[in-house]
Formats: sequence, C-alpha cells, structure tokens
Amino acid sequence: MKTQLKIALVLILTNVIMLLLLGGSIYYFLYNYSYTDFYKRLETRAKISAKYNYDADKIDAQSFKKIRDENLEKLSEERDYRFEVKSEDDLSIIAQKTTLPLGFLKEILNKAKSTLQVNETFYTGIRYNSNDRQYIVIVSAKNYYASHHLIFMRNIILVAFFLIVIFITSLSFYFSKHIFDPIKNITDSVRQISTDNIHQRIEEKYNDNEISQLISTFNDLLNRLETAFETQKNFVSNASHEFGTPLTSIMGEAEVMLMKERTPEEYQQSLNSILGQAERLNQITQTLLYLAQTGYSNKKVNFEILRTDELLWQAKGIIDKLNPKNNIIIDFSLLPENPFKLKVMGNKQLLSLAFTNLLSNACKYSNNKPVNVSIASSDNQVFLIIKDQGIGIPESEMQFIYDPFFRASNTRHFEGYGIGLPLSRNIIKIHNGLLFVSSVVNEGTTVQIKLPLANIQKY
Repeated sequence: MKTQLKIALVLILTNVIMLLLLGGSIYYFLYNYSYTDFYKRLETRAKISAKYNYDADKIDAQSFKKIRDENLEKLSEERDYRFEVKSEDDLSIIAQKTTLPLGFLKEILNKAKSTLQVNETFYTGIRYNSNDRQYIVIVSAKNYYASHHLIFMRNIILVAFFLIVIFITSLSFYFSKHIFDPIKNITDSVRQISTDNIHQRIEEKYNDNEISQLISTFNDLLNRLETAFETQKNFVSNASHEFGTPLTSIMGEAEVMLMKERTPEEYQQSLNSILGQAERLNQITQTLLYLAQTGYSNKKVNFEILRTDELLWQAKGIIDKLNPKNNIIIDFSLLPENPFKLKVMGNKQLLSLAFTNLLSNACKYSNNKPVNVSIASSDNQVFLIIKDQGIGIPESEMQFIYDPFFRASNTRHFEGYGIGLPLSRNIIKIHNGLLFVSSVVNEGTTVQIKLPLANIQKY
C-alpha cells in the first residue's frame, strides 16, 4: 500500500472515529435529557394535581384547568391517578384496578416517588400527605419528544455523519495528493538523473519547508557524487600516467636491449635503468597501500602517547638524509613550558610519515628556499605550521589537492606522484586532527595541522 493512500486512510479513519464519538455523545445526552426532563414534567403535574385535590385551600376544577393550560405544556394522552392509601393492603386493590405493577406502587409508598415506563407511556408517582391522610398521585403521558424528536435528531445526525464522511474522504485524498505531489515530482526528476547527466539538479521551486530541505540535501548529495566521479576520472587518468611512464620505460629499455647482442656494461646499465623504474613503481605501490590503509577506520591502528616535537625532529632527520641541501628552520619560541601540551595519542610510523611528506613537499616545491616550521599548543590542541616560499598552487586547482595522483599544473617539472598530501591528510584525519592548506602562486604554501592533546593525568 502506498504511503499516500495510508495517510489518507488514517485521516479518514481518525475523523470517522471522532465523528462517531461526537455524534454518539450528542445523541446519548439528548436521549437522557428527554427522559429525565419528561419525568420531571410528570412529577410537577402530579404535585399540582395533589395540591388541587387534597389541600385545604384547593381551587375549583375550572380555575385549576385554566391555570394548568396556561402554564404547562400539553402532553400527549395525559392521565391522572389519585388514590387514598390507608394501609399497604390497599395497593393490591389499586394495582388490579389500574393494571399498574404492584412493585411500582410499593416503591411510591416507601420512597415517596417512583417512575415507570411501559412501551411509549411514562408514569411518575408521588406520595402526598395532607390532613393526616396518605395519598398516591400518578400522572402518565406519552413522550412525544422521545418518540418523534429523538428519531428526527438521530436521522439528522446520521445524514450529517455520512455527508461529513464523504467530505472528509474527498478532502483527505486531496490533501494527501497535494502533500505527495512534490515528492512524486522529486522521484520523477531523480529517475532522469544518471551518470550521463549527473550535473543535472532538482529544481528548488518550493518554499522553505521540509520538501525544499529534502531537495537541497539531495542536490548536495549529487554535488558530492559529481565530485566523486570527477575525482575517480582524475585518479584513473593520473594513475595511468604515473604507472604508464615507468612501465613504458621498462618495456622500451627491454626491447632495445633485445634488438642485438650487447656488451656486459650495456646490459648492466640497462638493468640499472630497469631497476630504477621498478623501484619507482614499488614506491608508488607502497604509497598507494598506505593511502588505502589510512582511508579506512583507525580501529586497527595501534596508538600510543607521542611528543609532536620529537616526531618533528625525527621527520627533519629523515629529510636531512634525503635532501642535505634543505633549509628547514624550526621555531620553538612558541613551545609550551608544560611538556604534556605536546603529547598526542597517535601512531608513530604514520605521523612521522605525514610530517616527512609535508616537509619534503615544502622543500621540493620551494627549491630549498627557507621552510619555516613552528609548533604551539592550546589547552586541548597542538598546532604545527609549515610555511614555504615556493611556487604555490593555483587557486582554481585548490579543490583537487586532496585527490590521489593530482598534481598542480605548475608542478610538471618536479618529480612526484601526487599522493603525499592526500596520504598526510588521511593520517591526520584518523588521529582526529585537521589539516588546512592555503597557497598563493609564486609566494608559497602554508600547511596547518591541528591534533588533539592526549587525555592523560598530569603531575
């Protein structure tokens, strides 16, 4: 069953139940009122009849009839019964004469008042004492209101009920359709979007409500998917180039060497060239493996308490061996006095790799110009800032810097694979840290790292 139909049926059922309760309550109270009120009318007539017939200051019959007709509504088939009761034995005689139940008469005598209904005829009897004598006065009549007006009211309620149900049913289906039309339009629009036209977006033509928020959220999802597709295309293109270059070199070198006999020196030179290209492939593969591992959850990564300043010195030591001409300047002027404000929970190998990659990039793309590194901390974070004076990154390409194998257009003359920065970012992320990059072409690049401090007891 469709959700639209479910909502319509729920609305209809809810309103029908409310109407039944309302209509039933109205009829119930009218029914009770008609009976209670009619019995009170009969009781009033019985009291008036008793006073007229048995009080010492009674009025004549003509005057009594005139007063009653002027002040009391005429009842259908109204009758009066008046009896003097000297003992309880008289009740049996009265019951035989009037065909009234003996129990009804006894209840009047014992409780001073009682009511009775026989078919459509209602009876109200009272006990009346006057001049040391005891009387029973009974007034009966047919309840025209109950027998006619209640039926009329019942029919009105039933007709109104069915008319309102029809109206509510129509209104429920209309509103459910009106509510779900935007969702249906969204569904139709989404069905038209495929990998061939993933740039297409759903039109936001609704007011600021839940539907517009849904459209906005879905369009954001499409933006991320489109970016992911573009990233995938760039990854495949760049990876093909990075893998293709050494493979082509290896194949070309091998084909050349197989064309004719070579001297041992030429074979050795060729094998060294092939080995160099193979090592390059191995380095790319290992870096990709690291990138894949750091792209998943950090549950399998072993963490320990580490000092960021020591990791930084370790990374600089590696750079000194790889690039002795580097000009890395570490500024410790902002170093906190409390050593606990330098400690983080992390994986030594991964953080060292991230710092080494970032320092290596800073030196490489600045042609060994000064690279300023500073370290500081706050109450809950440690900060690492690496600033070079290199070639910078074009602003239009900043959005792609975390894509694997992406290299800026002004880096073609520098050796590299475009994996170091994405790898470093993944490493920082699994340490619950943040990495920011800002850059200006021909002025340099600044990398900021924020890592949470280790939650350890301070002494």
